[in-house]
Amino acid sequence: MSWDSVFALTNVIALGGWLLLAAGSRGPRTMALVLYAGVGLLCLAYTAAFVATFGGLADPVRLAGAAEPVLSDYSIAGLRALFMSDAGIVIGWTHYLAFDLFVGQWIAKDADHKGFSRPAQLPVLFLTLMAGPVGLLVWLVVRERRARKAA
Repeated sequence: MSWDSVFALTNVIALGGWLLLAAGSRGPRTMALVLYAGVGLLCLAYTAAFVATFGGLADPVRLAGAAEPVLSDYSIAGLRALFMSDAGIVIGWTHYLAFDLFVGQWIAKDADHKGFSRPAQLPVLFLTLMAGPVGLLVWLVVRERRARKAA
């Protein structure tokens, strides 16, 4: 399977999870589907891509002249070396997709628990989908008053 195919597949999995969060029933089955068929599959794809790339099982398709990445080098130069390959982009993107969907599910559960309507949740969920930490920050600010009131 090409890196383009893995990239497309991870996007489809994530979009399915986000659509369930936005329009699904939010019952236990739906939330389990988001967690295991969404977040879980993305984590599995991440793990497989990571192992295949760093285990030498798959060609990372590096840009011409790009240095080979070193797993222990978390400097800007080290991360640049990782992201100068198709594998690095797919691994990084899948990481974002998995964590953003997990955070989106937490926000949805927390919002339901605190009595926020679905229309009030949708802009925060959209922000989390598009810019994860921005959506999370907005949610943390918005939820504060109700969280204190509940405590």
